Amino acid sequence: MRLLSPKINFRFFEVVVDGQPVALLEIGRAIRHPVQFQGQEFIRVGSYKKKLKDFPEKERELWRIFDRTPFEDGVAAERVRDDQVLRLLDYPGYFDLLKRPLPENRDGILKALADDNLIRTCEAGGWNITNLGAILFAKGLEDFQSLRRKAIRVIQYRGTSRIETLKEQVGAKGYAPGFEVLIGFVNGLLPSNEVISQALRKTVPIFPELAVRELVANALIHQDFFVTGAGPMVEIFEDRIEIPNPGPPLVDTQRLVDTPPRSRNEALASLMRRIGICEERGSGWDKVVFQTELYQLPAPLPEVTDDHTRVVLFAPRPLTRMDKADRVRAVYLHACLRYVNREYVTNASVRKRFGIEPQNIATASRLIREAVETGIVLPYDPDAAPKLMRYVPVWAAPHRENGT
Repeated sequence: MRLLSPKINFRFFEVVVDGQPVALLEIGRAIRHPVQFQGQEFIRVGSYKKKLKDFPEKERELWRIFDRTPFEDGVAAERVRDDQVLRLLDYPGYFDLLKRPLPENRDGILKALADDNLIRTCEAGGWNITNLGAILFAKGLEDFQSLRRKAIRVIQYRGTSRIETLKEQVGAKGYAPGFEVLIGFVNGLLPSNEVISQALRKTVPIFPELAVRELVANALIHQDFFVTGAGPMVEIFEDRIEIPNPGPPLVDTQRLVDTPPRSRNEALASLMRRIGICEERGSGWDKVVFQTELYQLPAPLPEVTDDHTRVVLFAPRPLTRMDKADRVRAVYLHACLRYVNREYVTNASVRKRFGIEPQNIATASRLIREAVETGIVLPYDPDAAPKLMRYVPVWAAPHRENGT
């Protein structure tokens, strides 16, 4: 096992055949790319084990198969009986979320699940439950060996570090019926402030609930399910929320606001859209940025490693406590949001974004100047009078095309 890359699932089964005990070893098939032993791929040719690289035609055909097989079409459970399908999948939740009447008989239920590729007829008899069906509608993800690590974890820490855990919960259900419960649990852990308005005391969440919802949905939908041993998480600290998910993003993090939607899990995204969990319009980041500006929070921070994406949502922090990177990122995302709404950054818009008093024009000018000096925001018309100056994100500046 230590010499294999990536790690694959092994399972042993003990059965009796003609009165004799037999041990069966089940080895999960390769997904996405061949399994390597000590850094080398092998293939069976006849009765011999050969190096895959010595058979380029077979290697090319193998890669074509990998490229054509999305995660959702994979099999989570094979040769499942009719009654087992109904036991393993939350079929009432499926019909309820899609606002469809529950069929009167089992055959009608199974046909509907098959039409949405949640299950498929198995050639050996019964049904195969697809990864799409299991990850979205499993009554318990623990029932599916290959998907157990894909359950979302919510962890609340004391203070600002991971030293002490206050609460931890792992989602047991499939993403679709468990999403609202998940969001409710997360919101229940988020810190809030009490404010008095018109003689009434009310509790106001520190983090915008809509932004949290969008970021959690994005983590579920856009994760790379082929990254083994990892799943999406929500980590709650005193001063921030971190939402990591397996896999790097498919678009440049500098263009999350304006880039049309792309998903590595198209069938999953499509069904989640029909359920109402996501919109599949690429507007999720627009909402997140808008909500953080409305709450006058530091700008959200996307971070990317080789195999993970993490988005950090910060608690309220006065402008005087934001460092330069925070300020520049906030002005840049403000410029992106304004531009996709066919508007421009101005001194007045920056003052509104940061809650700066109207008389403090110089403070807003300094923030804009920092972003311009960084090169991430540029004047729309460099020749405009100072009082008429407008700004756009660097990728939208028209004079860049002229080499200036």
